[in-house]
Amino acid sequence: MRYRTIGTDPATRREVSVLSLGAMLFGSATDEATSYAILDRYVEAGGTFIDTSDNYAFWVDGGQGGQSEELLGRWRRSRGVGAEIVIATKLGARPLAPGTSYLDNAEGLPATVIRESAERSRDRLGVERLDLLYAHIEDRAVPLQETVEGFAELVTEGTVGLLGASNHRAWRVERARALAAAAGLPGYEVLQYHRSYLPNRTDLPSDLDPDGEPGGVSGDLLSYLRAEPELTLVAYSPLLKGAFTRADKPLSPAYDLPSAPRRLKALGDVAGQCGATVNQVVLAWLLGGELPSIPLVGASSVAQLEESLAAVDLELTAEQRHRLDTAW
Repeated sequence: MRYRTIGTDPATRREVSVLSLGAMLFGSATDEATSYAILDRYVEAGGTFIDTSDNYAFWVDGGQGGQSEELLGRWRRSRGVGAEIVIATKLGARPLAPGTSYLDNAEGLPATVIRESAERSRDRLGVERLDLLYAHIEDRAVPLQETVEGFAELVTEGTVGLLGASNHRAWRVERARALAAAAGLPGYEVLQYHRSYLPNRTDLPSDLDPDGEPGGVSGDLLSYLRAEPELTLVAYSPLLKGAFTRADKPLSPAYDLPSAPRRLKALGDVAGQCGATVNQVVLAWLLGGELPSIPLVGASSVAQLEESLAAVDLELTAEQRHRLDTAW
C-alpha cells in the first residue's frame, strides 16, 4: 500500500492510503459477515481510509440511513480499531422521515443540523472525533456563512478533524472557502466527486441541479484543483459500478460521448500490455495522473476488493499514460 497526506494543518491533517474503501452498502445490501471480511482484508492490505455517510443506505429499506455507520461502529469495536483508521462520513442528505429522500426532504446544512447529525455519526461510529466530515450536497436555502461557521465550530471544539464537500458547484466551494479564510476559520480541504477514465456529461439536467450534474468532475473543478494544489480529490464510482467489464452493467447515456469508443480501446490495449484488468488500469490512471486522485472503490466481495488493491502497485509507463491521455 502507498500513502499520502490530506489536509494542511498539523493538528488535523492525516496520512491515508491512496485507495479508499466505500462502505455505502455495508450493513444493508451487503450482509455483516461479508462486510467484515472486506473490511478486514482492506486493513490487512494496509488500507486506512474508509468512506461512509449518515444517509447510507436509506434507499435499501426506505428508512433514513445509518446502517453503514452502525456496522462500521460494530466492526471497530469487535476488532479494536482505533485512530489508525481514518473514517470519513457525510451529512446534509439524510432524509428527515422514512419514505422520503434527499431530493424532497433532506436534513440540509443549517448549523443545528450539522451539530446534531455529526453527534449521531460519532455515536454510531463509536468515535470521539470524526476524522473527515463532508457536506454531502448543497443547501442553498441556508446562508453559506451559517454552514461554514457550523462546520468550523466542530473543528474548533475538537469533535471533527478535516472538512470536505461533495456534489457542490466549484464556485460554491470557493465561496465557502473564501468565507472561512476571511474569518480565520477552517474550511473545506477534501473534495469528493465522481471521476473515472471515461468522462461523463455534466451538462445534462440532474435531480440535484437543473443546470447539470454537480457531482461530476467538470472542467471548472479540474481548473480549480490545478490552482489549489493543497486540496485533495477523492474520486467516487471510478469503476462505473462495473460497467467497464460487465455486460449486465451497461454504460449510462451520460458516458455516450464521441470519445468513448477510442478511450475504451485505449484502456483495453494498455491493460493487455500490462497484463492487468481494465479496472486496474482505470485506478492506476487516477492514482498517478497529473492531478492525482484517491479512488474510492466499493466492493461486495473480497475478490472484487483484491482486484482494486492490486492496482496500487500498477505503474503505467509514460508511453501508456500518453496513450490513455490522448485518446479523444
